[in-house]
This record gives sequence, C-alpha cells and structure tokens, in this order.
Amino acid sequence: MSENAKKPIIALMYDFDKTLCAKDMQEYSFIPSIGMNASEFWSEANRIAVKSDMDKILAYMYLMIKQAKKNDIPITKDSFQNLGKDVVLFPGVKGWFKRVNQYGKEAGVEIEHYILSSGLKEIIEGTPIADEFKKIYACEFHYNERGNADWPQQAVNFTTKTQFLFRISKGVLDVLDDVKLNRNIADDERRVPYRNMIYLGDGITDVPCMKLVKQYGGQSIAIYQKKHKSKVDVLLKDERVNFMCEANYTKDSELDKIIKLIIQKMAVTDELAEISVRQHKEIGAELDGE
Repeated sequence: MSENAKKPIIALMYDFDKTLCAKDMQEYSFIPSIGMNASEFWSEANRIAVKSDMDKILAYMYLMIKQAKKNDIPITKDSFQNLGKDVVLFPGVKGWFKRVNQYGKEAGVEIEHYILSSGLKEIIEGTPIADEFKKIYACEFHYNERGNADWPQQAVNFTTKTQFLFRISKGVLDVLDDVKLNRNIADDERRVPYRNMIYLGDGITDVPCMKLVKQYGGQSIAIYQKKHKSKVDVLLKDERVNFMCEANYTKDSELDKIIKLIIQKMAVTDELAEISVRQHKEIGAELDGE
C-alpha cells in the first residue's frame, strides 16, 4: 500500500445476545423486574406472536411495554439504558476492541465494529462497550412527549438484519437513506468490500447474515458456549459459516488467533488488489500513448 493511500477498512459485525453476552439482554434485569422468569416471558411473547400472527420481535417489544406498565416499571430511554450496566459480557470482551484495532493498525488496515442485533439498542447503549461501535443496529422504541416508550420505532429480525450488510458495504449508515443504498456501486468502489467483512453470531437467527457474508467472500464465525455447542456444529457442517469458536475473547484464545489470521489475509488481499489496479492503469496509459 502506498504511503499516502487510504487504509482499507475491515468491518467486524456482531450479533449481541449470546455472542457478546451469555443470554438475552432482557433476562439480566428487565424480566426479573416485572416478576417473570425468562421462560415465562419468551413463552408469552411467542404465544402473542402466534395468536396475533405477529412478528416475534414486535411481540416481545409489545410484551415489554405491556408488562412494564402493568408493574409500574419506568419505560423511558434512560431506564432501558440503565439496564445495560447489568449485562454480563463474555471473558475478554471489554479489552477485545482495543486489541483488535491495534492489530489491524499494525497490519495496515482500519478496523470498524458494528452491532446487528434483535435486542434493544437502548440496553446496548448502556453497556460499557457501547462506544466501541461505529454503528449499533438494533430494535428501538419510540418515546412519547412524556419520555415513555409507546411504539416500536425499529424492529430488527433475522432477515431484516441483512440490509445492514449492504449499508455497511456501501457506507450508507443512515437507516433513513434508501436512495443511496439502492444505487449501483461497483464492488471495487465500495467503502467496505464484502471480502473485508467478518460476521460473528451465535445461531440460527444469524444464518442469513452469516451465509451472505461467506457467499460474498467475507468470513463468518459461529460463536458458542460449551453447553450449546451442538447448536453451531450444524452451521459448520452445512457450510453456512467458515469457522466456529467458543465465546472467549481473551488474548490468545482460538477466536483471537483466528480473527488475527483473517485480518492478515484480508490485508494481504487488499494490497494485492491495489497492485493489480495500479498495474492495469499503468498498462492502460502506456497503450493509450502508443
């Protein structure tokens, strides 16, 4: 890469629940605060979805508002963000971003981190790692004039997650900008080529993103907890992901080593691509001058 050239960008994209933390974020504080256990809450949310033919993500958001009002629990943006402090992250997550960013810098690339989650953006924003992400794409509530949640503003399910891959690739991060998103942009002109994408997720709800990233030349990694390893075995067997790693983000863990190798590979691929483009331009100029 030439000295003045802009560094290639590598995008690491993460699901949140069971990828960066051990369980669904609502289970740490919110669900206990409304007098339910996790099994009761999710069973009721699924019942509502089936009965009303409703999207399951909208169903759980509806149930959150309903039960919070019933139990006189605050449902403001601040109250949801306060729940973020109780989320327990996997080992090594807090130091992961600084370490990976530094490794990318040494490899001659820029690392960006994104969240693509069906959990609540407000809770994620209350976690100690919220500032590590260039963009957090997740479910959001609309808040009325009194500051209380009254309607789902953004619902992100396992299929709508895929739109954010295209936004990140094209550099169109504003969810309201559909015009630029739908413009045709050649692969070599994209802000983040698909080959420079890494997706980390824990299971079946991440399959569309995992498959797309892998299919377009990026790398997908299934994250698992030992007790749930069988859930992701099939993803590797069916070639929906490139790798599977235990949820351990500490230095020298298998995940740490694989991510570093992927970054090396992507950095080399970008350098070779730059050389190829330069040579084609040089030959083109020579031929035009004959």
